[in-house]
Amino acid sequence: MTRTILAGAAAIILGAACLMAQKPKSKPEFDAIMALQNAAQGGDNDATIKAADDLLTKFKDTEFKAFALILEARAYQGKGDDDRAEIYAEQALAADPKSFQAPLMIGEIIVRHTQEHDLDKEEKLAKAEKNLNLEIENAKTAAKPNPNVPDAQWEEQKKFMIAEANADLGRVAMLRKKFDAAIASLQLAMNDDPQPAYFVWLASAQQQGGKNDDAIATCDKLLSQPNLGAPFRTACTSVKADATKAKGGK
Repeated sequence: MTRTILAGAAAIILGAACLMAQKPKSKPEFDAIMALQNAAQGGDNDATIKAADDLLTKFKDTEFKAFALILEARAYQGKGDDDRAEIYAEQALAADPKSFQAPLMIGEIIVRHTQEHDLDKEEKLAKAEKNLNLEIENAKTAAKPNPNVPDAQWEEQKKFMIAEANADLGRVAMLRKKFDAAIASLQLAMNDDPQPAYFVWLASAQQQGGKNDDAIATCDKLLSQPNLGAPFRTACTSVKADATKAKGGK
């Protein structure tokens, strides 16, 4: 999901701008914050984790706690350790209940790791749903992080993040086999950010919900896009084949 991945990175940069507008209490704290920000922007996950731990250890009362924790969560996610990523995202949300990055990460991790026959499936989906709805509410009311950020850029950023949460709510509904609700959420996401992944999920929800003509139309719309990535083309072709077969076609 190119757009949403970029949106997440942009949110970190915007968050950094907001936090750096505050004044660290000392030069050593400022240096620790800059080391963390530079490591995160450089994409070095291990360095980001170390820098976050250093900041939080040396400056326990830092006002940059939530910022450090969300960067650490993203670093663990980048290392493929979603369990730790979720733990640090939970801590970031506790430090800043108005965060919209932390609940989005929590919700996405849960959705990604929930399987149809999990014994605690509904418990996990309820937690994901709660966090994703919180992300939407927090994003809607989020203040512009820095006066130098253009209003249009900030509104666009929030729109993309809300679309990502709506897409994930669609996936929650799909896991519950509530396909009409899934379709509604995914259409909301696509209205704000027509990501290829959202097309595939929408087509799948339509097909599983018995709306095979709609599924085929959604697939055709995506498949007509130039330079479509191979994974999306393969997934969409498979959904279209299922929808065509369900209609009695070949």
